[in-house]
Formats: sequence, C-alpha cells, structure tokens
Amino acid sequence: MSFVARHGLWSQAQEQAAAELRRSLAAGHLDTVRLSFADQHGVLRGKTLIASEVDGALDSGCTVTTTLLAKDTSHRTVYPVFTAGGGFGMQEMEGAADVILVPDPTTFRVLPWAPRTGWMLCDLAFSHGGPVPFSTRDLYRSVVERLAGRGYDFMAGLEVEFHIFRIEQAKMAPHHAGQPGEPPDVSILTHGFQYLTEQRYDQLEPVLEIIRQNVVGLGLPLRSMEVEYGPSQCEFTFRPGIGLEPADLMVLFRSAVKQICRRHGYHATFMCRPKIPNVISSGWHLHQSLVGRADGANAFMSRRDDQLLSPLARRYLAGLLHHARAATVFTTPTINGYKRYRSYSLAPDRAVWGRDNRGVMIRVLGEPHSPATRLENRVGEPAANPYLYMAAQILSGLDGIDRDLEPGPSADTPYETEAPLLPKSLAEAVQALDDDPFFHEAMGSKFIDYYVYIKNAEIARFQAEVTDWEHREYFDSF
Repeated sequence: MSFVARHGLWSQAQEQAAAELRRSLAAGHLDTVRLSFADQHGVLRGKTLIASEVDGALDSGCTVTTTLLAKDTSHRTVYPVFTAGGGFGMQEMEGAADVILVPDPTTFRVLPWAPRTGWMLCDLAFSHGGPVPFSTRDLYRSVVERLAGRGYDFMAGLEVEFHIFRIEQAKMAPHHAGQPGEPPDVSILTHGFQYLTEQRYDQLEPVLEIIRQNVVGLGLPLRSMEVEYGPSQCEFTFRPGIGLEPADLMVLFRSAVKQICRRHGYHATFMCRPKIPNVISSGWHLHQSLVGRADGANAFMSRRDDQLLSPLARRYLAGLLHHARAATVFTTPTINGYKRYRSYSLAPDRAVWGRDNRGVMIRVLGEPHSPATRLENRVGEPAANPYLYMAAQILSGLDGIDRDLEPGPSADTPYETEAPLLPKSLAEAVQALDDDPFFHEAMGSKFIDYYVYIKNAEIARFQAEVTDWEHREYFDSF
C-alpha cells in the first residue's frame, strides 16, 4: 500500500484527479512536473521531477528538508535546527530532517510559459503520516472545515495591486548575491497619477497581454486588468471562489506573474511600497462573504429593506473589527507594509467600517436583498500569505458571531472616528498577536509561537541595519 493510501491523505476527488494525471503522463504529454508548497510566507518552494518519476511521487510523495519551515523572508534559517527538537521542540524537526510533499492532484496545471512542464501544489506530512503543524495551507483547510461544520462556505474575491518595471541591470555579478541578494535596477513603464486612463493602459498593454494570456492559460478566473494610481502600477481582479480555491489562486498568481515577467525582461513586485521615486503603495483588498451550504445563498445578504447587512453579517463584521490589531500581522506581514497605513489616503489606519467608503478598514458593499453583498477588507498588503490572511478573517468573524458582537455605526469620516488604531509597525503587530489569547486558542499556541519567532527574527535583522534615513539624519549633524 502506498504512503498516501496508508495514511488516508487523499479525498475521492484527489484520487480521481490522480488517475487522470497518470493517463496524461503515460501519454507522454509532459517532460517535467514541478511540485510546490506555500511556505510560512506564502512563497512557493519545491522540486522539479522528471515526468517518469511523478507516478511514484503520487504514491509516496517527495521529500524536502524541514529547514524550509525555519526560514525568515531573507531565506535564512533562524531556528537552531541541530539542537534537540530542532528549536521547535519536535523530534521530527531535528537535524534538518525531511518532511514529505504530498501532491494535491486537483491543483495540477500545465504552465503555459514553460513548454511541457506541469505543476502541482502540495501539502506537507511527516514520515509517519501525521500533519505538520506549521503548514499554513493545512491550517487554513482546518479553519474552512470548521466553518463548513457550521453550515457555511467562505467565499472570497481577490483585488490585487502590484508593480511591473523594466529591468535595466539584473545585478547578477557574484558580489550582488547574498541573503537577500541585490534587487535589479529598474525603470518605470508609465508615468503615474492617471488612474484608469486608457492612454496609460495602452502603454502597459504589451506586458499585461503577456500576463493575461498565461494567467488565462493556467485556468485562473481573471475578471479585469486595470491601470492603478501610481507609476507602473496595475491591478488584477478575479471572480470569487470558495474555500481553498482563492488562497491557492493567490500563491499561484503571484509566482506566475513574477516568472512570466522575468522571462520577458520585466520585474514584477508584490512588495507594498518599493523605494522608487513617486511610486505608490500597493494593497490587496479581500472581498468576502459566507455562503449557506444547504441553499447556496449569501448569508450576508439582508432580507430587510432597512438593513444593509444580515444580523449574521453584522456580527461577523464586528469580529473582524474586534480582532483587527492582532490579525494585522497576517494581513500585513512585512516591515514595509506598514508604510501604507496613512491618514486621509486610500488605506485604513484604524479598525472601522463604512458603507462604500474607501477610507475605512472594512468597506461594506451591496444593498438589501442583493446577492452580491460582501465585506471588502482593505487592510491587506499583496505580499500576505493568503492562507493566514483568510484563516484570520474567518476565525475573527466566527468569534463575532459566537459572542453577538455589534460593529457600531458606519464611519462616514473614517480618519476622525474614534476607534482602535491599527499597528504602526510590524513589531507592534507581532506583539499584538503574541498578547492575544484568542488567536493562541483559535490557531494553537504552537503555531502562534512559531510564527512570532520567525517574524521577530526578521525584525531583529532590520533593527541591526543602518538605514538611509539614519545616515542622512545624523552623519553630518553630529
């Protein structure tokens, strides 16, 4: 019996998808298949297998080192992996031991930009078949299943801003390498501040068309491509999906865009606020609602003319606001992302909601009796791990439902309304999470302690660096 079958790691749908993939492999349609998993930062990692080896990997998985779970955003291993328990307090993680990539055949795709190359998203398992507690996709799946047990599915639509630049100097000399390496020198593709103008779109169209063809070729449910506010900035939106689908979509979309652009001499970045003159911050707005599993109806839709949201939606919204500070590390996990939170801008600075207001944290969209009713969380940055972002939303919302919380009135002047301020730095956000008993219980202290440790390692490296600001501020004056 295979490893996957012995430990019951696949559903019936995955078994069927695996059988179809085996037939495609036998027909010789592929040369290689990439096996990828989303790490703690939402970055895809994995291995590429020769097509003839994939059949065995479907049965037995593929090994990778557990140190991939011990790295910060510079790809440095920050846990003492060669100590007892590997720094995690777990024997399975000692000594850079292996973990098993278990392919999810339902995610299989052929990459349009890489001829005869397949791709599959994977889950993680220990060699004894047990789950890896630091797998964010597994964590999110457990939250989605918890929600399903209460009769609802999570529906999410993605609205993602990012930048595309032309590479002028790739910085590939040996002295440019490091942890991290030097980023490329780039030039902008358009001037900015002509939001949604057709002229600016036409200047970006050549590269956007390359991306569109490949994204559609992947089967991703693309809806629109737009010119955003700043230089070389654009926005892609996608049809709403259920459960794992929108989170899987986001990790694949980001990775695909970066690969496609690089192959054509461009650099795409989902960094929130690049240090490039006149460039504007990018956000990731997450549209969300709950759908009844029994009837498929939008549970956020009000059935009364005098109410914008259903009672369940109001309590869910209140939960998002109540847990906003502690959840911010999941929506905005980088030091750079906090440069976006500015008063009187198109980004929030406090936990408030409003009806169709772009200055609030939660923008309520829809009308009474409208099946399109939803909540748009505007707090996120496009570099966020989607599994953690969405899991934190569901858990916060469910707590609001369970405790009958009320969100208060609409904040029509969002930057003047009295409300808890969002963290102003990653350090403040990490501390808010670490101090919050709700997420320790809802996600498990083992995971929260793990994530806090990694983010604190990232913060410590930042604090040890001398910045341009410090040098300009003090070098001449003192």
